[in-house]
Amino acid sequence: MIRVEIGKNEQNQRLDKFLRKYLENAPLSYIYKAIRKDVKVNGKRCKEDTVLTLGDEVTLYMQDEDLRKFQRKQRTSRAKRQFKVAYEDDNIIAVEKPFGLLTHGDSTEKKNHLANQVTDYLIEKGDYNPRLEKTFTPAPVNRLDRNTTGLVLFGKTNGALQNLNQMIRDKDKISKYYMTIVSGQLKKELHLRDKMVKDRSLNKVTVLPMDQEGRDMETVVRPLAHSAKYTLVEVEIITGRTHQIRAHLAQAGHPVIGDVKYGDRKVNHIVRERFNLNTQLLHAYKLSFSNCSGELAYLNELVITAELPEDFMRIKKQIFEQY
Repeated sequence: MIRVEIGKNEQNQRLDKFLRKYLENAPLSYIYKAIRKDVKVNGKRCKEDTVLTLGDEVTLYMQDEDLRKFQRKQRTSRAKRQFKVAYEDDNIIAVEKPFGLLTHGDSTEKKNHLANQVTDYLIEKGDYNPRLEKTFTPAPVNRLDRNTTGLVLFGKTNGALQNLNQMIRDKDKISKYYMTIVSGQLKKELHLRDKMVKDRSLNKVTVLPMDQEGRDMETVVRPLAHSAKYTLVEVEIITGRTHQIRAHLAQAGHPVIGDVKYGDRKVNHIVRERFNLNTQLLHAYKLSFSNCSGELAYLNELVITAELPEDFMRIKKQIFEQY
């Protein structure tokens, strides 16, 4: 029999969600069978949608060997820190992701990714102790592609993480701005609204008209400076879809320079020869907070920025000397 007391980072979540985290390696069938037969909350049988509160006691009638088998194993080594801290307080941390680093791990890289690096940083600071947490790990609320640089926002507590995720869904509380250089002259602001579908086998999206089936995609593009062949733009994403900026700008006739997947081959050849640029030039440079309430109300009017990487600055200066 195992007893678990619900702490501040486990409260306000459903019983099944808590158990899926606590027994991370257990099959879903095992989780829901256990809820029916082998789990009690405060000594009583409960349904899977029961919301846990601070101080609740969850009792699991299972063998210690099953617990060890199903729980996530703690990492013993640390990931090398590659990010910069742009902003941090007791609840949130915004970091600058460098080029080439994954936001989350995948099949090719399970250890050295941004999420692990930030977690290790918080452990070293004493802001997070994995030995005291039953299920919670600091996590990002936005994701950048491996070769996109810039700001990634993390919740340092479960309450902050839940609030940030809701703020992202509300779309009017956290505004996300990117800077990039596109092909062609763009002299007027674009407000792009379309649908998108993703081909998972190719990891590529297709932009479709609004009257087609698919997920909504909305992007605002503002020109900042232009030369004869290129335009420096600020891009605000209203929705956060896979490859949204790259696909949307390509569909609009102004692909991101260097973008192998969605860009213009001739343009990419030129920028590769002229600027030694072999991938998309895209930087998440600003987060702006508004209409915040509750625990994170103090974030109202906060603006977090990240400086452009050296390569971006070099290319921008070569193309737009006056900017």
